[in-house]
Amino acid sequence: MDVTGHAPPPARGRASAPQRLTVDLAVSEGPVLLGANGALYGIGDDGVPSDAVLAPLKITSVTQKPEGGAQHPNGDALSVSGSFFRNGGGEINVMMQDVYARWPYEDLGIDDYLPRVDEIVKEVMADPHHDRFVYIPFNEPDCIWYDLGVPDRERYEANRDRFFEDWRTVYRRIRSLDPDARIAGPNETGYHPRLMSDFLAFGQRENVLPHVVTWHELSPDSLREFQSHHDDYRATERRLGIAPLRVSIDEYANRRDLSVPGQLVQWVSMFERNKVYANQAYWDAAGNMDGNVVRTNIPNGGWWFFRWYAGLTGDTVEVTPPQPHSVDTLQGLASLDSSRRQAQVLLGGSDGDVDVEVRGVPRAVFGRAVVATVAEAAWSGYEGQHAAPRVLARTVLEVAADGSVTVPLSGARRMSAYRIVLTPGGAGAPSAVCVPWSASYEAEDAAITGGRVPTRGTVADADGYAASGTNAVSLGTPGGRMDLTVTVPADGTYDLAILYGNGSGAPAGQKLLVDGAHPVTVTYPSTQDRAHLAKKDLRVELPAGTHVLTLVGGDAEVTLDRLDLTARTGAPWASYEATLADIGGSPSYDYSSSAGVGTGALVLREGDRAVFDVYAPRDGHYTVVPRASATVWLALHGERLTAAPDRPLRLYLVAGNNRVALTAPTARQAAVRSLDVSGAGSAGGALSYDAASAALTGAARLVGSAHAPGGFCVDDVGDSPHGAAEFTVHALHSGRHVLVVHYAHDDRRDTGHAYNTDILSRTADITVGAGTPLRVTFKNTWSLDDYWTLGVPVDLRKGANSVTFRNATGRAPRIGRIELGRVFLPS
Repeated sequence: MDVTGHAPPPARGRASAPQRLTVDLAVSEGPVLLGANGALYGIGDDGVPSDAVLAPLKITSVTQKPEGGAQHPNGDALSVSGSFFRNGGGEINVMMQDVYARWPYEDLGIDDYLPRVDEIVKEVMADPHHDRFVYIPFNEPDCIWYDLGVPDRERYEANRDRFFEDWRTVYRRIRSLDPDARIAGPNETGYHPRLMSDFLAFGQRENVLPHVVTWHELSPDSLREFQSHHDDYRATERRLGIAPLRVSIDEYANRRDLSVPGQLVQWVSMFERNKVYANQAYWDAAGNMDGNVVRTNIPNGGWWFFRWYAGLTGDTVEVTPPQPHSVDTLQGLASLDSSRRQAQVLLGGSDGDVDVEVRGVPRAVFGRAVVATVAEAAWSGYEGQHAAPRVLARTVLEVAADGSVTVPLSGARRMSAYRIVLTPGGAGAPSAVCVPWSASYEAEDAAITGGRVPTRGTVADADGYAASGTNAVSLGTPGGRMDLTVTVPADGTYDLAILYGNGSGAPAGQKLLVDGAHPVTVTYPSTQDRAHLAKKDLRVELPAGTHVLTLVGGDAEVTLDRLDLTARTGAPWASYEATLADIGGSPSYDYSSSAGVGTGALVLREGDRAVFDVYAPRDGHYTVVPRASATVWLALHGERLTAAPDRPLRLYLVAGNNRVALTAPTARQAAVRSLDVSGAGSAGGALSYDAASAALTGAARLVGSAHAPGGFCVDDVGDSPHGAAEFTVHALHSGRHVLVVHYAHDDRRDTGHAYNTDILSRTADITVGAGTPLRVTFKNTWSLDDYWTLGVPVDLRKGANSVTFRNATGRAPRIGRIELGRVFLPS
């Protein structure tokens, strides 16, 4: 059974026989922790990233700088705490030395540091959630301030003793101000047994043991060595008679790993197996969950992997990969939830065929047959959007007499992660899965004229960015071109996705030709830099057979990495299984029927809730159908409406992720099978107003902007209570609408980091009519000429309404257009 539908990967590196990943549901590793979903500077500002992409991840911890810290321009712990906690976040680690401006931190002595420590603790203590903060007083002391990594024993001991003295001083200072404070350390750049043993012994002797033990795992070698590091640490605890302390790997992975589902599964599996907490490292820009959120609200492939991880419930179980503790190999993690009657397996990291053997399938939980549902989260680049993961197969499998089932996965891709869900088999058969034909082509395999072919993302270049292969192609002159030969199986329309990077500081153009004819302009929005890849989606008409796709360079250099062709089989469509939705209350799970999506039904009673994460490729109206046995209430963007079973609704979704909640009406129940969503985002029925229609006051002005939706934008709103842009909009109906703002700005503050791009957000106070102003945060768009959208729910009355943008204390972004779509569009 081929469950991928992809053209086979290149022959190089494929094994002749499938690799085998073994899962034993009978061997529990303990309750699912979800500890490895954290991030360093994952939140940049309140609202960046959005609530809709934060809440589904169930984040256990983030690490941020002290309020007002000079190390970075945003990411202040107290400023982002509201966003973090309202979306179910667990704890915030405060990187206290990030109060300093320079990197490495300027060493002004402990007497300079202590007053800063006092201020940080007092500010945290004033926060209503102060008990959910953890203090990290020192960062990377093996390299910074103390030089604990020196090989000379005498120098090491002198430096160690100075560090220990300062640790004791700061530890006691924090606890004197906050007696219940939790303190983390030593926080080295890696695991060093010599220092860790001495540190624990000192902490035990002086009663200054950390409450959380931290160190970093950043190198590809960590995929091989972390287990021995963790085992050595626990052995040191036992030798010293110290009760097990919480471990937090508060920086993990490198650029080549972040955003890549097949890499992330390798890291997360080893941390979850050992029940430690772990935060992804901060290599680039704050506010994107370390490479997993595109813009403000759009998921990429890495986000979907973490969404799957957040969906694990029950206990994790034993997983045996073909090569345990190895770098860049097939790895996995799995869970069993007997109460929900679900088993889930997440795997990835290797090309080729895989057999996933699941042993110990309990007959009392699953019966004699299971439905196996297989889906793929592919790598879409750091800034490339990723739709809901495509289901590759839903198959009924008989459980063997020995309690095992084997799920084959053909043609797996090393940068992808895969999820297998097992649920009890019921009556009927799941609906057939339609997997359209697709093929992937590496840019470096094309014929290149006048371009460069840099190496990307190898183990030898772990600091470098990921690439789909090990190379990319940079075209930087009008004479540069790439000729790629492709073969398609049938006449038709094909979706063409181009993974690209554009660090030119403005939108860049190339010409696309099919078989040397019919040139069209391809415009690539800016990315952080040429290696920070995004995804451009196009559509091409191709007759069956072989063709040459040509991309001709323009005035700006654009990096091309991978091109994907997928046969278009109709309007975009996705079915979201109710039994895999987030839940509130105590719904039950009914697997008596395997019809439809095959994973049964979620039975909602009064007080129960199912929340679906629904992807939209762009802002607009979509058709949404609840597959339920009875009427339910549907909530979206703050509006609740009655949804009849199997009755299509026209709902406004914002680009990216949308949280759609279903509840049962009072004193009734409804068995929900799925939420089906189709369409490409219709603008029909939406109100649209270009910048030129705004009434301007103060310093606000209308300026030409070639890439703005109408050729103009409103600039210079703010820095004064008098400057404003007021749009008058005419609503056909009263009620809840989504205000979509097309905006641009590129504020930055260079703090001197070699590897951080310190971008700033702008804010605007938006007032509708005489309502209360709503402060909205707009993330940096990488250039003044790149316009992104941000959706804000607002209430309009029928007829004329004013929508006003102000900012008395700072600059609002450029505004190119506003649109307003009614949340529920009656048929």
